[in-house]
Amino acid sequence: MALCLGAAPLAAGAKVYYSKSEALDSAFPGADRVDSRTIVLNDEQASAIQSLAKAKLETRLITVYTGVKDGEVVGYAFIDIHNVRTLPEAFLIVLSPAGAIESLQVLAFYEPEEYLPSKGWLAHFDRRVLDDQLRLGGEIHGIAGSTLSARAVTDGVRRSLAIFELVVKTKQGELRIGRGSR
Repeated sequence: MALCLGAAPLAAGAKVYYSKSEALDSAFPGADRVDSRTIVLNDEQASAIQSLAKAKLETRLITVYTGVKDGEVVGYAFIDIHNVRTLPEAFLIVLSPAGAIESLQVLAFYEPEEYLPSKGWLAHFDRRVLDDQLRLGGEIHGIAGSTLSARAVTDGVRRSLAIFELVVKTKQGELRIGRGSR
């Protein structure tokens, strides 16, 4: 993320809105700590995630941030970095412990600002889980004049939810983080 947010050449209108630490602080207000774990997905995991998400993985190196308060998980977060048209965008996806979307927050956007998804549009994802209607043309409406931005965010959300379902989600009280990772 540092490369995306710090080393990318600034295009006209390019903007970094939040640092990683600022974003994680706002994602888990009042948390005692935010743990991070980096996972390298194997071929089987990557293929399953892409199939469930119906979106291409940008990387097999995944970092899961876990907010903890009083020894209990209060949520998970993922930072999704991808190109919209030709320039990068980074946003934070915050999930409840059960895997529903709590919030989306744009961290950096290097495309022209008129293509930036609004906070109101991002709020359409709140409380959503991964299902067939979580797609453009389903229950997610496009953004007039910013179809590529809408598609990029929707794909990033679907990727994060698929990673949660297949790699992070608790099963019988055991966290699956890292299972099968190298």
